[in-house]
Amino acid sequence: MARTPAGTPPNPKGAERFHEERATYTVRGSDQPDLEKGASVIRETVSTLPAKPGVYRMQDARGDVLYVGKARALKNRVSNYVQVERLPLRLQRMVSQTRSMTIVTTNSEAEALLLEAQLIKRYRPPYNVLLRDDKSFPFILLRADHSFPRIMKHRGARKAKGNYYGPFASAGSVNKTINALQKLFLLRSCTDGFFDRRDRPCLLYQIKRCSAPCVARIDETGYAELVRQAKDFLGGKSSAVQQEIEKQMHEAAETLDFERAAMLRDRLRAATFIQGSQAINAEGLGDADVFAMAAKGGQVGIQAFFIRGGQNWGHRAFFPTHTSGVEDEAVLSGVLAQFYEEVPPPRTILVDRGLPDASLMQEAFREIAGHRVEISVPQRGDRKRLVEQASRNAVEALDRRLAESGTQAKILRETAEFLELSDVPQRIEIYDNSHIQGAKPVGAMVVAGSEGFLKNQYRKFNIRSAQTNDDFGMMREVMNRRFSRAQEEDPDRDGGLWPDLVLIDGGKGQMSSVKDVLEELGIEDVPLIAVSKGPDRNAGREVFHFADGREKTLPVNSPVLFYLQRLRDEAHRFAIGAHRQKRSRAISASPLDEIPGIGPARKRALLLHFGTAGKVRAASLEDLQRAPGVSAAVARAVYDFYHPSG
Repeated sequence: MARTPAGTPPNPKGAERFHEERATYTVRGSDQPDLEKGASVIRETVSTLPAKPGVYRMQDARGDVLYVGKARALKNRVSNYVQVERLPLRLQRMVSQTRSMTIVTTNSEAEALLLEAQLIKRYRPPYNVLLRDDKSFPFILLRADHSFPRIMKHRGARKAKGNYYGPFASAGSVNKTINALQKLFLLRSCTDGFFDRRDRPCLLYQIKRCSAPCVARIDETGYAELVRQAKDFLGGKSSAVQQEIEKQMHEAAETLDFERAAMLRDRLRAATFIQGSQAINAEGLGDADVFAMAAKGGQVGIQAFFIRGGQNWGHRAFFPTHTSGVEDEAVLSGVLAQFYEEVPPPRTILVDRGLPDASLMQEAFREIAGHRVEISVPQRGDRKRLVEQASRNAVEALDRRLAESGTQAKILRETAEFLELSDVPQRIEIYDNSHIQGAKPVGAMVVAGSEGFLKNQYRKFNIRSAQTNDDFGMMREVMNRRFSRAQEEDPDRDGGLWPDLVLIDGGKGQMSSVKDVLEELGIEDVPLIAVSKGPDRNAGREVFHFADGREKTLPVNSPVLFYLQRLRDEAHRFAIGAHRQKRSRAISASPLDEIPGIGPARKRALLLHFGTAGKVRAASLEDLQRAPGVSAAVARAVYDFYHPSG
């Protein structure tokens, strides 16, 4: 057993929060899978640990992370795993698989909590509570990099300059809010390019959802006033904004400016609509999130309400995994830590039960948010009623989840019986190709599991070697690349990369192509099914082709048929989307992209001056040098690219 330096840990998203250097190292043991070997690795690690805060990772013989934990004093915390007879069975299994540990010391326990959440989201360890949510939360962005700021929906990293408002629970809730805000404040939502090209108002101006700053129907000062009102409204001053608009409406009516009064009346109605659409009463709460938890049937559901500026911006139910044997309070703490690793914490977080590390989480969240964060269990008043409403929603969401999972489990059992599988499939991969007469071909793989589609595991394949219009060749290439990589990355088939069932959109030809590829790779135990449409390509009369040449069909009203159709249609949708993206990139590409050292700004200057890439190519060196924004060196580079012997 040796102590070896491991370098710094991978830099997960948000690691820039930590500036202090950490001590990191790994202790490794042998690969024999038993409890004593795992305990000996931990025992050796404990002998080298300091009594400092930090994060520890337990890894198996392959180096895959089993568990990520934090500690106020690493030596004290990790030593608990040595007393294996006192551990629950779940943790005994974890210890028995542990063959190495990586230790990261930090400057505080709060820093360790934040790093722990980052590493859990990065590695998805099987013994940690996991918040399963593959989509980032949408925000409203009011940009600040233009004289006439744009209002828009935003996902992902908050790099653009402007004001962000959120999170919203779904794209639907943020879209409805933006539509109402456009009616209320008449802010533009178009791109800067569209804005610059306008010479007359667009349809949004006609339907009174934009003030048309692109064609000077409002000046910069007037638009800035609308932006100020929007910021006040989204920042929690909605009542003041409504009173201001109402006052302006009465003033316009008194001066007999009825057209302006009518416009202000419509804006006031939009404000009333936004406030009236709130499903919960959050007035006076400011910025807050509400979390409540329900547990039943071995599953956990957590309901979250998002409130900003006293307005309800939607709610979402979470169903964390790996919760068996974990205390409810610890589950909720883990979910909160992972949730706020991506979303900025509000000033108030209301929960339905006390959390053992609430004060530590408040300290950690303060580091993220830059302001004080309070986690509390309300005991009376409106806040308590709000938490009770979240609790009812959590119970209802979990009941729906259990009912759906029961139905899903039944369908999967019936699917396994119909397709003659040895067991209920836990991972189903569905494949399809998309192209137009061989142009821009793309292969697609979607993945489904016992709880629905696993969109973070979808893959697309840019076809490289197959001939155009050769669907069979495209499918051969996709399957060869997919399973060659699986053999390299997971030869023992214990990493969750191998499917229990492969569905192919096609008939006998596609089945033969896939079967040949897998046989060449020495793979004979992956179940293959090809799905082709029946006579006249009617949906509902699909034929299921087996690898041995047999064919089967299902009744038109069969739930299994509906399920398999949905899998096939999802692969078709994803393949078409990937093909359209590739085609759009090709359409927008320019021959100037191939010239080394010519960036977007110079390419734009050349195209604006000459009109087309063809005219740039035909231009003389002197003409190129006369183009605005093009230096002599750039002109020479462009000319030499098109005239290499010149």
